[in-house]
Amino acid sequence: MSADTGNTTTSAPAAGKATAPVFKPKLEAGIGYSRMEIAARAARDLPDGAYVNLGIGMPQMVADVIPEGIEVLMHSENGILGMGPAAPADDFDPDLADSGKAWVTMLPGGAIFDSSDSFGIIRGGHLDVAMLGALEVAPNGDLANWTAPGRITGVGGAMDLAHGAKDLWVLSLHTERSGKSKLVGACTLPLTAAGVVTRVYTNLGVFRPSGDAFECLELAPGVTREQAIAMTDAPLHFVEGV
Repeated sequence: MSADTGNTTTSAPAAGKATAPVFKPKLEAGIGYSRMEIAARAARDLPDGAYVNLGIGMPQMVADVIPEGIEVLMHSENGILGMGPAAPADDFDPDLADSGKAWVTMLPGGAIFDSSDSFGIIRGGHLDVAMLGALEVAPNGDLANWTAPGRITGVGGAMDLAHGAKDLWVLSLHTERSGKSKLVGACTLPLTAAGVVTRVYTNLGVFRPSGDAFECLELAPGVTREQAIAMTDAPLHFVEGV
C-alpha cells in the first residue's frame, strides 16, 4: 500500500521491517515536453545535410518532425538510407519497415541495401548523429540501454551506433515510471558504451554530459531549476541564462 503525497510516495513497511520513504518527484500535467515534443526539440538541433540514425522508440518519432528547410538523410540499420516519415496506417508498403518494425516511407533518392552494407555505414563512421533511448546515462557520457533486471535482453545495433556515430543523442523521459531518474551519477546497469553520449533530450529539457556533472542547456516550458535538480540523480549545473 502506498500513499501519494504530491511529490512523494511513501510505502507502508512490511511487518517487522522499517523502510525509508521513497522520494518520487512529479511534474504537474501540462508541464515539460511530451514525447513528440522531445523528438521535435531534438530535430531542431540537426544540421542541414546530416546523416542520422533513429533508434527504436522515441527516436523513431524524429522522422515525422524534421523542420522545414533542412535536408536530413535518415538511416535505419536494417538497410535504409533516405527514410521518410511514418507511413499512414491505411496506406503503407508491407515490405518497407524500419529497424523497429514500423511502416515507413522513402524520400526521393532513398536507397535500400543489405544489413552488412548498413553496418558498414555505421562502423565506417559515416553517421553524423545517432539517436537512442536510454535506461541510464551518466555525466561522463556512459550509456546503458540494452538490458535491465527482469527485462528480455536485446542489444541490436546500439553498441555499433554508440561507437560509430560522430555524435550520440539520447531521447528519453527523465525518469522511470517509479520516479527513479535516468540521469545518474554512475550507471549501475550493464553498459552499452562508455563515454559516448554528447546530448540528452528529456521531458525536462536539454542536457549535456560534462564529465562530473550534467549541464542543463535548456529547461522545458514550465519546468523549474528546483524540479530539474530534484529529478536528476547526479550533479546538475545550469548554463548562463537558464
